[in-house]
Amino acid sequence: MKMKNLRWWVVTLVALATVINYIDRSALSVLWPDIVEDLFPNESDFERKQIYANISMVFILSYAFGQAIFGKIFDWVGTRLGFVISIGVWSLATAAHAFAQGVLSFSIFRAVLGMAEAGNWPGAAKSNADWFPSKERALAQGIFNSGAAIGGIIAIPLIAYLTVFFNWQMVFVVIGLVGLLWLVPWIVLVKAPPKSHPWITDEEREYILTGQRTLNVDNNNDDEEYNPSTAELLSRKQSWGVIIASAAIDPIWWLFVFWIPIYLNEVYAMDVKAIGIYGWVPYVGAMFGAWFGGLLAQNRIKAGWTVDKTRKLTISLGCLIMLPALLSMADPGGPTSAVMIMAVILFGFQTAIGNVQTLPSDLYGKKAVGTLSGFSGMAAKLGALGLTALVPILTADGNYTPAFVIGASLAVIAMLAIWILIPKVEPLKSLK
Repeated sequence: MKMKNLRWWVVTLVALATVINYIDRSALSVLWPDIVEDLFPNESDFERKQIYANISMVFILSYAFGQAIFGKIFDWVGTRLGFVISIGVWSLATAAHAFAQGVLSFSIFRAVLGMAEAGNWPGAAKSNADWFPSKERALAQGIFNSGAAIGGIIAIPLIAYLTVFFNWQMVFVVIGLVGLLWLVPWIVLVKAPPKSHPWITDEEREYILTGQRTLNVDNNNDDEEYNPSTAELLSRKQSWGVIIASAAIDPIWWLFVFWIPIYLNEVYAMDVKAIGIYGWVPYVGAMFGAWFGGLLAQNRIKAGWTVDKTRKLTISLGCLIMLPALLSMADPGGPTSAVMIMAVILFGFQTAIGNVQTLPSDLYGKKAVGTLSGFSGMAAKLGALGLTALVPILTADGNYTPAFVIGASLAVIAMLAIWILIPKVEPLKSLK
């Protein structure tokens, strides 16, 4: 049996995994008003916010180290088995939230969830490098990243709707089972890499393998790819450009992933069902941004632009879209205008992030992509950890402006890291 366009089926499955990933991780924030009434009825609003922040920080810290660990795991065992391990464990961890009784048990389950969910990102980057030629990688990454946005769109109203029929414990069980079901088509479809997959057409195999190097270099021999050791990879300033840009830009996304429901509850006094009506809107902007960033990059490369010029333009554009929108959140007006501004911010974020995440495969060979993606992902989550720790302090009086100003500053830092530390986005060569 031969399947046409097999690579697009693979990236669709990875995007679907990301949808599930975001439903699972978003459940805590959406269900939090119900959880605190059940488990923390006597705490003040500030104490409840601090408890939520502490549990979230455990998740991010585990997620950060999980990125580096799973980056190596995916390089060792490949994308097929790597995804089975990652999504299998995180689905079981999601269901286990039903048994949480307090801060400690929630923290344990969030730690396991964060560690396992982290595999989705280096796994996607490696899958992208395996299955797509250079000129299609930004679009593939955009499709994958749109899964995060679609997950956000679906998660908030879906979880709010499930609370009509189930208590918060059963909601965790239901969404955990969905991830286990995803494993069936993944195991069946992704039997091997494109070079040896029995279902891929000869034309598609040739198209993928001959375009595996970026357009700047005419070199299709995997043996000549630059796959440095971890120490050598970390000695290159280009690697640090990717790592610093990721550490700066990613906290902007997490600021909204973690705090949109809490923000709407605190600033506009919304309950779970009202949050379900408003909270999904920002992710629509994220979805369109993911598609836009990928399509823009593909269009410019097809028009003859270099990968260097294309990546830097798209990343800079995304950051410049975020900057004024973040600052305008100081006085957003009513809830409708607030979520619309958030949609613009997440549009800019996703325009940029897909191209940031493509940089490892632009700079290094396939055997090093997972490693750099893992390190940059770990740095990104440590940056998000720092901002999450600050939010309860910065917003103690209910004013979220300081958090949004920090977000605007981070957008500038991300853009500068790419321009200064990566003079030219192209395949690197050994220093030896």
